[in-house]
Amino acid sequence: MIVRHLGYTDFTVIMECFLSAFENYFVKMPTDYDFYRERWNASGVRYDMSYGMFDSDKLVGFIIHAVDERQGYLTAYNSGTGVLPEYRGQRIVKSIYDYAMLELIKSGVAKCQLEVITENVKAIKSYEGIGFEIYKHYRCFKGEISSNSKDDFELKKVLHHEMNWDAFSNQNVYSWDNQKESLIKGNYDYYEVHAKNILQSYFIMNSKSGYIAQFEILEDSVSQWQNLFSAIYSINSNIRINNVDDRLVRKVEALELEGLQNSVNQYEMKLYV
Repeated sequence: MIVRHLGYTDFTVIMECFLSAFENYFVKMPTDYDFYRERWNASGVRYDMSYGMFDSDKLVGFIIHAVDERQGYLTAYNSGTGVLPEYRGQRIVKSIYDYAMLELIKSGVAKCQLEVITENVKAIKSYEGIGFEIYKHYRCFKGEISSNSKDDFELKKVLHHEMNWDAFSNQNVYSWDNQKESLIKGNYDYYEVHAKNILQSYFIMNSKSGYIAQFEILEDSVSQWQNLFSAIYSINSNIRINNVDDRLVRKVEALELEGLQNSVNQYEMKLYV
């Protein structure tokens, strides 16, 4: 078997291996090829800096990397790692990383990071063996918004370049796919919530699917949280939110009080190279 980059590998081949590797995973994975094509494009996936293990011409394992300058480091973000069931137990992920690290360093990458479900103990141990360390603990939520007040806020739709990112804290705690550098290439709408002509909060959302990538309030108060959730409700009441940093205690509490279900938890792991 041999490791090589995926720059010349057909997308269909990658997806067939990806979906086979993620059968019977901890969460049900989407199966629509276009979903991954759009998601990986938004996150900045570089197939020539992603790597696969090949048994002859058969792709049997992979690491999909998005590569971008984030928070001062040229970073390779692992958008997905998998091995076909019949090839597991052969330390394929380690072998791919051994090869990939040398290539990434040559390209100037200074940091690698990934997310892994907290229950996936085998994967966590594998990543720790490579040198990754747990850095953040994320919680994911889904469910129906219950707040539905229409009296105390005004909803304003804006464009990505109109967002005053400096006015909102916590940009450094969002996960890769939810950072502003990824969002600009994704299918998102940007909303500001005002009350009495004063900006209170904002949220960034795929209005059709209900996926919320970012949401923040300017002042931690019951009324601002209620206005924010009511504004979200007015767009789509059935929502999903991935990777809320659990250090943001008030944000987590607000989601729980709103009745959303903590569906799964993840670690962010990092490795400086």
